[in-house]
Amino acid sequence: MNDLRKQLAPLSETSWAEIEEEAKQTLVRLLAARKLVDFEGPLGWDVSAIGLGRIKKLKAPADGVQAHSRRVQPMVEFRVPFQLDLLEMESIGRGAKDADLDAVREAARRIAMTEDQVVFHGYADGQIQGICEVSAEEAVSLSTDYLQYPNAVVNALNKLREAGVAGPYAIALGRQCHAGLTTTTTAGGYPVLEHVQRLLDGPIIWAPAVDGAVVLSLRGGDFELSIGQDLSIGYLSHNDKAVRLYLQESLTFRVLAPEAAVPLVYA
Repeated sequence: MNDLRKQLAPLSETSWAEIEEEAKQTLVRLLAARKLVDFEGPLGWDVSAIGLGRIKKLKAPADGVQAHSRRVQPMVEFRVPFQLDLLEMESIGRGAKDADLDAVREAARRIAMTEDQVVFHGYADGQIQGICEVSAEEAVSLSTDYLQYPNAVVNALNKLREAGVAGPYAIALGRQCHAGLTTTTTAGGYPVLEHVQRLLDGPIIWAPAVDGAVVLSLRGGDFELSIGQDLSIGYLSHNDKAVRLYLQESLTFRVLAPEAAVPLVYA
């Protein structure tokens, strides 16, 4: 894409391919929300907002005339700049398989965590409400006694079913929850994580941006992530030693059915 100005970067096709593959691997590993919510897009960098299908009444411009404005939700742009050593990038073209791409991985980590943070916990400045934020009234309390975790999951599943929300059901586990469940076993040596898996008919997703956890339905139509420009790498500037790039996306997110998720929060 011309707006990314990639053709101006002093990088070979081989270097670009390596950079993009490194970013992709990190993003695929970290992006959790995309595995659980409806995905719309990419709609294009030029898309500034999505329509909400609703209107706001305006003051009449003339007698006998009714006026309304269409309500929209704006796209939010996220950009993470990073810098790479040009000699390291040239080494890729010479066949090096151990080029220093830590900056790429760190940029990908930052933007992936940001996207998931927005989806699960919201972003007020971007006019986005997150899943856990909107569904907070139905939250189930957690403790650090992970042997009790299956009871919390059952409680959450019961809330979903009582609200008429069909499955399949999945769970997104925050960093602390995932670590606790993967290291806890019952007195008989049975992994608690496997017990939780048997309660669900959907996946367990590692979601390090989540504070606590959230049980949610995968029936569809409840949560919508709209992407304008999907995650892309662009060029900023360079000198004789380094090249400055960035990782960028535009998005917005809507919770269409708050009852389709139950957060699990630490008391």
